[in-house]
Amino acid sequence: MFWTSYFLAVLAIVLAWPVPILLSRAQWPARSPSTAMLLWQAIALAGGLSMIGAMLVYGLEPAGDTLLAGLRSLAGMVFRNEPTTVLGFWHIFALSAAALLSAHLVFTLLLTYYKIQRQRRRHRELLALLAFPSADGPRTMVISHDSPVAYCLPGGARSVTVLSRGLMAALQPDELRAVIIHENAHLSQRHHLLLWAFAAWRQALPWLPTTRLAQEAVSSLIEMLADDVALKTESKASLIKAIAIVASGAGTAGTNGTSEARMAFGDASAVSDAGQPGATGGAGPAVITASRVSRLLTPRPPLPEPLRYAVLGACLLLLALPTALLIVPGLLG
Repeated sequence: MFWTSYFLAVLAIVLAWPVPILLSRAQWPARSPSTAMLLWQAIALAGGLSMIGAMLVYGLEPAGDTLLAGLRSLAGMVFRNEPTTVLGFWHIFALSAAALLSAHLVFTLLLTYYKIQRQRRRHRELLALLAFPSADGPRTMVISHDSPVAYCLPGGARSVTVLSRGLMAALQPDELRAVIIHENAHLSQRHHLLLWAFAAWRQALPWLPTTRLAQEAVSSLIEMLADDVALKTESKASLIKAIAIVASGAGTAGTNGTSEARMAFGDASAVSDAGQPGATGGAGPAVITASRVSRLLTPRPPLPEPLRYAVLGACLLLLALPTALLIVPGLLG
């Protein structure tokens, strides 16, 4: 297991630094946002698995020739008071770090979920007082606000799209339909789950470049995916105008501070805290809006099919490689 731990450590470093930086600067994700989304998820999962796996394998190296044998020996030391003399200081340190990091990631994921659910519950209560149903579509609510605001509030069967009076007055019927379709796409494609996962990852490891770049990229990609759904039935001109109008009210939107839970039409979310879903950190909603409009004004052809398959193959390889190194005995020695 000697070489396995070092290889996993190198893989973790590569996925934590140069790979996300290169991907964040690439131009092709806007051409195939769904493919790019899968790649970001693969990088995050493979990076986390490699990071924890490297420490775990190194710590268990003296206890067994394989990971399973090492875990059995460790279980004997913990539960049957078997001697721990085979483990040196750095091995115990690595095992402790792996356990603490794993617990930290799981705890942060659950804590972020709890905070999001609490915010959404408070937001839903306020909507019940301040909003009324819209005739423009099912599960659509209207708030009495002069600024052009549109966002969706996920919640399973209770999911709603929220529009403001100001937005409805500013948009033509086709533009309003584009907004509603865009927001419904966020809900139907479960984009809030992606935002939750990447927000938790950034909250857990804020010092890691991957977490910031991934969250910014995912926030932008989900907007592009929702735009593509709207373009299936509405014109490009209608969508561009709707984006511009909603973006003009992004700075003043919200009712009594309730904007914290929204997934705004003009930016992936109005949440400004980097630990909450959809926060875009240094990129800001203006950058996301600009990239969306630029993509619509100067469209480029989708990524060729062979390249898409190549990226999907890279995703599978990223997930399979650290997994195989951990479970296949003696793969690297």
